[in-house]
Amino acid sequence: MILPGFETILEGGQGMSTSLLYHALNIVGYRYRSTEYVGKEIIFTIEQDPSTLQCACCGSRNVSKRGSTWRRFLAPGFAFKRIVIRFAVPRVECRVCGAVRQVKVGFAEENRRFIRQFERCVLDLSSHMTIQDVADHFGVSWDVVKNIQKRYLKRKFGCPRLKGLRKIAIDEIYVGKKRKFLTIVLDLETGAVVFVGEGKGAASLEPFWKRLNRAKKRIEAVAIDMSQAYIQAVTTNLPKAVLVFDHFHVVKLFNEKLTDLRRELYRELTDLLQKQVLKGVRWLLLKNPENLDEKRNERQRLEEALRLNQPLACAYYLKEDLRQIWNQPNKATARAVLEDWIRRADASGVRILKKFAQTLASYQSGILAYYDYRISTGPLEATNNKIKTLQRQAYGFRDAVFFTLKIYALHLTTYALVG
Repeated sequence: MILPGFETILEGGQGMSTSLLYHALNIVGYRYRSTEYVGKEIIFTIEQDPSTLQCACCGSRNVSKRGSTWRRFLAPGFAFKRIVIRFAVPRVECRVCGAVRQVKVGFAEENRRFIRQFERCVLDLSSHMTIQDVADHFGVSWDVVKNIQKRYLKRKFGCPRLKGLRKIAIDEIYVGKKRKFLTIVLDLETGAVVFVGEGKGAASLEPFWKRLNRAKKRIEAVAIDMSQAYIQAVTTNLPKAVLVFDHFHVVKLFNEKLTDLRRELYRELTDLLQKQVLKGVRWLLLKNPENLDEKRNERQRLEEALRLNQPLACAYYLKEDLRQIWNQPNKATARAVLEDWIRRADASGVRILKKFAQTLASYQSGILAYYDYRISTGPLEATNNKIKTLQRQAYGFRDAVFFTLKIYALHLTTYALVG
């Protein structure tokens, strides 16, 4: 099907005006010469007005023509046809600077085989289709579409903006056997990734600290887990920033200790019946009470296991009380709840609980800082899930730079991720 209004235009002759070049293909300042139909291609031949020739080096119009070279540029197609712009690129000699070079092509970037309007169409479809789908649609290779996306992302996200950066979250994500880990820094107010570092630990953040110092930005608060490497890196490079230990990581760490305790108690038991009961409640211990399935008698099974083992019961009820630290009306009340929890865990006599109580006591200021800045690494965990989805849908990324640029653009993704 031919688009309405194109029947007369495509019949050729001088009836084809430069208005099509301008309105449909955004080619300005060139004259139409002819139209050819070769297989599945529609070839428009255009020329440049000699009076508009100018030197590509100095911009002078005082030039002499020294031949030309025919080139083909791909344009957005229609009616299942490829549109090709055929243009003899003039070569000129400048009487001012003496350079002999081809003139700049106004409708295409340098060393590109397609016009700018084609690049815009590719980018528009890329928000709805995969790279391979877009490549198949336009009849080009996968690499052409990928490189168009990469150049666009580099222009827009190659240097993430640090303007207004006040609250950040830091965490790492595992991205596969080849690259292992990436360290992600997220702006908690905008949801944008502002830094992607290779590896994990303090060393991976060095480029971020340097850029932050050059920009003279003052970070007010940083949400991290209780990793000693991140704590040292933040306190060294941002001495005035408030450290906020993510409460989800604190609870997760205690759940790991609870699992270790159950495993230790299981090994110590000699009664086979008790061992079977304890083995069956492995995941029930980690569930929140409100999530226990009554139809499967999960609450009954859990209570039976807790009755049989006092240390496990003590750890389980401490786990439930631990979450209450972040549900208090103010910091003073939260401090009292935390200190009470530490005393009870220390008095339990259970080695794992006593050791965890010492850990919380040493990190008390960072835990209670939540009441000064109510931030966490939760938004960053959501971003990490997006990164994994992006990677899975693309079946992995061979180009590390392209993958990093895709991560920087993730905050603009509102519905579907395309690879």
